[in-house]
Amino acid sequence: MPTPDVFSLAGRCALVTGAGSGIGAAVAEAYARAGAAVLVTDVDSSPAIAVATQITAAGGTAEHHVLDVRDRDAADAAAAHAATLGGGTLHILVNNAGAIAPAMFGDLEEEAFRRVVDIHLVGSYTCAKAVLRYLPDDGTGRIINVTSAAGLTGTIGQANYGAAKAGVIGLTKSLARELARRHVTVNALAPLAATPMTQNIRANEKLAAKTLARIPLGRWAQPEEIAPSFVFFASDAASYITGQVLPVDGGTVI
Repeated sequence: MPTPDVFSLAGRCALVTGAGSGIGAAVAEAYARAGAAVLVTDVDSSPAIAVATQITAAGGTAEHHVLDVRDRDAADAAAAHAATLGGGTLHILVNNAGAIAPAMFGDLEEEAFRRVVDIHLVGSYTCAKAVLRYLPDDGTGRIINVTSAAGLTGTIGQANYGAAKAGVIGLTKSLARELARRHVTVNALAPLAATPMTQNIRANEKLAAKTLARIPLGRWAQPEEIAPSFVFFASDAASYITGQVLPVDGGTVI
């Protein structure tokens, strides 16, 4: 008797935000390799087009969509677009879009605080709200949010980012409780990888050394090392897991 592939995403459809680069791009590509049709979204069209083109060139199914996650109408349009790839059903939402605006709290302007919170937390709310009508009730519906060690332990010089990511955790756990009645799971990952968002840290010798000292494995992950965890949460292998936060950070949060 053949063993079912519990990690297969064949026949499923995914919307990934912030998928033009970094972890989002790696997740979109990993989902396509696992068999899903993927809507690659980003606030900028060029990187979204590039990732979608790369996926289709490799034999996968993908389209692109420009999306500012803070815009409810834009999120509704992206969700509707993604659902067309799944025959009217959208199985997986990955809330990955993000931005940073580092500053010590005394220098942190309100605009920078609100912008980061709006993109990470309000954007996760907006996109989750948009996909609700398309999520199936058969146990394959998934919302996967992206948080950070900053949301679990706090961080110096990024109170806006830490607050936003802590809010994402609260949103994840609350939605997990609410959507369980529809057999939709909601989980979060807290990744750490060499991406454009961490470039400033990695390029600063002092900050890079401090960061590496906090990582027991002693190195930065590549986005491709992070993506399989997203495949796991989206797959049948994680069908009985909801409301959880999984750090994928080399042991930074233990």
